[in-house]
Amino acid sequence: MTAGLARDLLGTTLLATTAPVVVAPAMHTEMWRHPATTANMRTLRERGVIVVGPEDGPLTGGDSGPGRMSEPETIAAVALATASPKDLSGLRVVVSAGGTREPLDPVRYLGNRSSGRQGTAVAVAAAARGAEVALIAAHTDDGVLAEASAHPGVEVRRAGTAAELGDAVRAAAEGADVVIMAAAVADYRAAEVSDRKRTKEDAAGPALTLELVETEDILARLVRERAQGQTVVGFAAETVAGTAELRERGVRKRRRKGVDLLIVNAVGWSEGFESPANAVIVIDAHDEVVAEAAGSKRAVADAVWDAVLAARRAR
Repeated sequence: MTAGLARDLLGTTLLATTAPVVVAPAMHTEMWRHPATTANMRTLRERGVIVVGPEDGPLTGGDSGPGRMSEPETIAAVALATASPKDLSGLRVVVSAGGTREPLDPVRYLGNRSSGRQGTAVAVAAAARGAEVALIAAHTDDGVLAEASAHPGVEVRRAGTAAELGDAVRAAAEGADVVIMAAAVADYRAAEVSDRKRTKEDAAGPALTLELVETEDILARLVRERAQGQTVVGFAAETVAGTAELRERGVRKRRRKGVDLLIVNAVGWSEGFESPANAVIVIDAHDEVVAEAAGSKRAVADAVWDAVLAARRAR
């Protein structure tokens, strides 16, 4: 590549292309550290070639050191980010993800099954398309935040309860162009949080009664307080009998919240939460379904951003 040799199809393609080039080198440590390799890699980087890895770890033959190929998922993520349109360049966006946890006592909490995958995918997709992203993450499954945390365009901030999430999102929303609330926020919290673990000895009988009160509607407040030109997008997860009911419930919720777009998906015991895939409809400010998307949560995330850009252009 450095010498510009074109003796085969790959060499010819690399010499002729004007597209971005991503390489993922892998070799034994001695080869990677050789002055010729070091000089060639320096030249390629200076020419704008994007290099993924190599990693430091076990190699073929039982030895270990720098030269191990990066994981395929990492290589694919960089390649997709490189090939993504940069149509969000110049935008500051805020995305919330994961599920809030409302404490009952020092041991227990009210929570939900959100893994945080969809919200994190929305954040990573925005960064790949050129946006400056603040990701406000409540509880997420292990490993979900890894790609976002490693992306230079994403700043990850953590929050636990609905109140903490609301404070963090509102603070980040100041000066943001787009705010997307993808987090699964608890609708209720305990009226009183015990300072000590509740035990069976505390109960008057075999049943335990808890008093719950509503949490603040973060999304509705974001809409009320949004700056001029800011786009606010909500997510809604609904248990429904079919597509017609999903749309109907989505329209009612969009009207209550006042958002520019509402992303609605069906959830159940085996769909929506804790799944690598999703299927959504997008309802706009005129209560029309302007988009539908199904597939990986990254594919859904890109469809969401396509709808956001269309809404901003229309406005």
